Amino acid sequence: MKRICLALPTNRPCAATITAAHGEAAWAAEQFGVEVHLLVLDSCTGAELAEHAAVLAALPHRPGVVAHHLDEPAQRRFLRAVIERAVPGTGRAERLLELMLPAGVSYGACTNRAFLIAAALGCESVHRRDSDSRYQELDGETIHPLRHELDLLGRPAGEVAPRATRAVLDPAMAARPVSLVGGSFLGEMSVDVGEIRELSPQVYQDVVALYAPGELDGVRKRWLASRSFTGAGGGAFTADRSTLGAFDPYAVEMCNIALAGEVYQRVPLPPATDTIGSDYFLIHLVHDAKLPGAVHNRHILNYYTPERRTEQGFLAYQVRFVKFLLSMLQLNHVRERTARAGAELLDERHRLRADLVAGIVRESLELDPAPNRGRLAVLDRGYRELGGRYAEVADLVADRSAELLDGARADMADFALLLADWDAMIRACDHVVPGGPN
Repeated sequence: MKRICLALPTNRPCAATITAAHGEAAWAAEQFGVEVHLLVLDSCTGAELAEHAAVLAALPHRPGVVAHHLDEPAQRRFLRAVIERAVPGTGRAERLLELMLPAGVSYGACTNRAFLIAAALGCESVHRRDSDSRYQELDGETIHPLRHELDLLGRPAGEVAPRATRAVLDPAMAARPVSLVGGSFLGEMSVDVGEIRELSPQVYQDVVALYAPGELDGVRKRWLASRSFTGAGGGAFTADRSTLGAFDPYAVEMCNIALAGEVYQRVPLPPATDTIGSDYFLIHLVHDAKLPGAVHNRHILNYYTPERRTEQGFLAYQVRFVKFLLSMLQLNHVRERTARAGAELLDERHRLRADLVAGIVRESLELDPAPNRGRLAVLDRGYRELGGRYAEVADLVADRSAELLDGARADMADFALLLADWDAMIRACDHVVPGGPN
């Protein structure tokens, strides 16, 4: 029986989302005859962790659904066993463990942990949801993204093209496997910059455009800023639509995505800490490598959790946004090079060539940091113009500017280190049981 992993990383209370994800798992097992491993990677502690455990324990048994609830100590035991088997005697084990389970928030690292655990469970794909997500409904029926993910993922694009409502397939793509299936979200912006847009459209334009590649002209930067972080707009689901082939990477969100094992078992995500957007790397890599993907309209409902509304949450999130802008110095270079390489990033079996990706990542470490100093200057002017709590962010960033600039490069160096050992870690997963004894 085909196994898949429905992954839900969380560091906040999300009992309702866990229940909803279990419902999607049960639906998929019944409709598609697959074995769904519902994986809750829980970074909560105390009462919040206990609440999640109680919710999972109370869920009804559903044929074909296996639930796994791993707190951070259980995740650490699994990772240590994998890493020590993968790189014995090298002295890198502790550093790799830090990259996989860092002290700070890391969107890439939590998803990398899901990738390794999925490999250990024998799953063919990872389907990720987020703790601040809900599903749409139509006429009392829940709209599950797994419908398109299981219909299309992992098989040659030419073979599954009739299952999509629209196919835009270059003949060269027909034999390549569908490697990504995703949708977007409806609701609040995925990044906390909506208030900036309301306060000053010009500052919003200036700040958001900082993540665009430097070679884009003003018109294209304005276009990119206008559509960034806004999801699929306000249109609710009425009927299925899916497009297969070359896809728009900006139309896919990590709260609503499925990736084939041949993608994430070859290349992980950047493990950058306290940086939004680090988990979007593989979306662009799949696109640039000319692997077929599918975009559908079973969009997730997005909302902001209460913590992000607090002053402490606001400041923490804005620093993550700043680090995201700084990360684009290296990431834009990598994306430009992978886009130029195209299908050369694939081997004869249509698999990603991790060695080429690693070489491009290492290249980016040699870039002059001057453009990032320019990014900080633009952001400082804009946030001080906004005033209020944005001026506080400007003060905080100014005080930490050297640390933030060094951190952006260090994050990419960490990615290069992880890339070097990722294949060995994936292979080691064959011998380690998630949640097993210490």
